[in-house]
Amino acid sequence: MVVPAAPLDGLDSSQAEMMEEYCLCLDAEDNVIDTSSKLATHYGEGIRHRAFSVLIFDSIGRLLVQQRSSDKITFPGVWANSCCSHPIDIEGENEEAIDGVKEAARRKLQQELGISREITNEWDFHHVGRFEYKCRWDEEWVEHEIDHVLIVEADCEVNFNSNEIQAIDWLDQTALQHMMERQGRWRSQLIAPWFEAIFHNYLSNGKYSVDEIISNPITDIIRCGELSVNHPSNSASNVLAALGEYKDIVEEIIQDNLSKIQQDRLRGAMSHLFTGGGKRLRAIIPRLVGNAVGNGHEGHYTLGACIEIIHNFTLVHDDIMDQDPIRRGLDAVHVAYDDATAINAGDAMLALGFEMLADSPHIQDSQLRQVVSAIGEMVRHVAEGQQEDFEFEERESVSEDEYIAMIAGKTSAMFETCAETGAILAGADSDTVANMADWGLNLGLCFQIIDDYIDITSDTETLGKPTGSDIAQGKRTLIAIHALESGADLPTFRKLFGTESKNTDEISIAVKELQTNGSIQYALDRAMEHHKIAHDCLDKLEQTPAVDLLRDMTDFQLVRIN
Repeated sequence: MVVPAAPLDGLDSSQAEMMEEYCLCLDAEDNVIDTSSKLATHYGEGIRHRAFSVLIFDSIGRLLVQQRSSDKITFPGVWANSCCSHPIDIEGENEEAIDGVKEAARRKLQQELGISREITNEWDFHHVGRFEYKCRWDEEWVEHEIDHVLIVEADCEVNFNSNEIQAIDWLDQTALQHMMERQGRWRSQLIAPWFEAIFHNYLSNGKYSVDEIISNPITDIIRCGELSVNHPSNSASNVLAALGEYKDIVEEIIQDNLSKIQQDRLRGAMSHLFTGGGKRLRAIIPRLVGNAVGNGHEGHYTLGACIEIIHNFTLVHDDIMDQDPIRRGLDAVHVAYDDATAINAGDAMLALGFEMLADSPHIQDSQLRQVVSAIGEMVRHVAEGQQEDFEFEERESVSEDEYIAMIAGKTSAMFETCAETGAILAGADSDTVANMADWGLNLGLCFQIIDDYIDITSDTETLGKPTGSDIAQGKRTLIAIHALESGADLPTFRKLFGTESKNTDEISIAVKELQTNGSIQYALDRAMEHHKIAHDCLDKLEQTPAVDLLRDMTDFQLVRIN
């Protein structure tokens, strides 16, 4: 089979290099009849080849699952079993089938999960069966495998390779069932079709005994035929629909309250940024949280409008302090008007926000004190985070913990407060209020780290500003902190960092250095950690369509990088 070189252009270099490995091509009965490159066996119509899937169960019966890296060429970002790959045409793997897949499994467990051969050489790999399937990822890439299923019972520490895997989890039988049924946190996730086939054919729909499976291997090849990728609920569409439903209500409340300002120029300055649009994501979170914990009402709209106005107050002042000329495609307020008017407008917006809460007939006096206290604390944290951000620019070094603390104040505090106060207005108990605050905090941390990731990895047209501008500006993002602390030789990145350079060619080289060094992937991994914590918070709630919408909002952050 002749495969053009073009399919690998622009793809991850490490993954592209592995496409040169030779897989074992098979007849329908799992007999090796040829060898061919991984590229040839997976491109176009593909070629049937041998594969393996390892399922690692710990001593309490939990199964290790992994989310494949977004750098993978085939099936990137999907959740799969503990380890899955191919024996290749090398000694030990190209001989007897079962021994070959076990040897290949040991190699890949070390390469993907960081489990050394010293450990896996002592493991019992139980061969429980084979199945054949074919599944297309897209127009170019396909899998056509006879997959050997191996089960291991072992407690092990995992140090996964982020070029191969972007997240792991240990699932008990109930959690695995929820995964396959797309319940809870799995609602918007892609599940590998071969993993679904293993689940349905070997794990008895989740009600299994590992000992029984091991004791009764299936000798015949199970023919699964053509499988397809089961695409999940569209989280972006669901969130945008909610925004469309609630945004106009919040917008009307904002405009009604801005109209209270009698001084024309001041009112114009206060209204200026609202003419630039915006999703009003923060403004609808209180109502969505209220719905999820049981009692969303009109007061949540006033609360959302209040926090949105206060959010815009912080933006007006931030733009003055940073001397940024553009905001939401418009002249910043201090440019459209002047510094003094912008400062005055920001002050008035802060006052107006609290006035709105006090005047609302839908917010009980018993709740008002808690809400005002939470929003006041939020404004203080935002100010502290902004000050830290300023001081970071003058410091020789900033630690990762300091950076996370800074964005927890500057960015995440608003998400945290939207969720916390939304739960308070819904009459939730103190544990639920604290849980929703934790959800909002981790949602905000994920949001900011992904913003940093997007600045480095997106093209200029998508960003609306030069790609990699954070490098030239010397911003102490998580990516930059990891790179600077790594001690790695990053000559172009170190040369450009903080220079305000507009040399796009050199910035592109610096970005490649950060990719090779693992700093970009490190930041994405950290974002995914906060993404998981946010979903864990939602697991504590009664699962309803309103909670599903909060899950969609949690996943909405990831839509921006896919």
